[in-house]
Amino acid sequence: MASRNPGLHRSHRAGWLRAAVLGANDGIVSVAGVVVGIAAASASHETVLATGVAATVAGAFSMAAGEYVSVKSQADTEAADLDIERRELREDPQAELEELAAIYRQRGLEPELARTVAEQLTRHDALAAHARDELGITEELRARPVQAAMSSAAAFCAGAALPVLAALLAPRAYVEVVVSAATVAGLLISGAAAAKLGGAPVLRGALRVGFWGVLAMVAASAVGRLFDVAA
Repeated sequence: MASRNPGLHRSHRAGWLRAAVLGANDGIVSVAGVVVGIAAASASHETVLATGVAATVAGAFSMAAGEYVSVKSQADTEAADLDIERRELREDPQAELEELAAIYRQRGLEPELARTVAEQLTRHDALAAHARDELGITEELRARPVQAAMSSAAAFCAGAALPVLAALLAPRAYVEVVVSAATVAGLLISGAAAAKLGGAPVLRGALRVGFWGVLAMVAASAVGRLFDVAA
């Protein structure tokens, strides 16, 4: 039976939400770290901006490629499992029916009811029933590598735009401070939004992401000062 309140459930967002949050946060932190590090090294304003843009382009392609390869591996595994299930249904449908009925008995159905449910679902769509109840593969949560790669790259660019724009608009003498402040603020908002969409505590999500952003900015600034080009 379908849920009477489908909008309250959030598991269908797991795939794209994970990729989007990961991409946005990585874009903010990694590009901001590069910009802050270069600014702390007393590089020119033009060099800081060029470095930020280059880091954005390279990072977006890296995130897309990494996400695609990762999710494609999952998709290949799912496809292989479904091929095995198709062959088993074709070669020994009776054994597969018994297997499905056993799954429903383990979940608490009476033996006769479990058998009836298994028979009806097999007649309706045997492969879908086994994919969902035996393999745990559902249409909503299936791996989608292209979607994950595009979401991750787009989110990375959106996140990276924050430190790049902050560096562009900030006075030369305050690039490091402005970018760091904008980065932490962006991470707090990103963490809060992700927590809200995922149904988790908003404050905890924001502080968790912001904490690591502060550490990243401190580390990047320290490294930049070690290589002060104006020294």
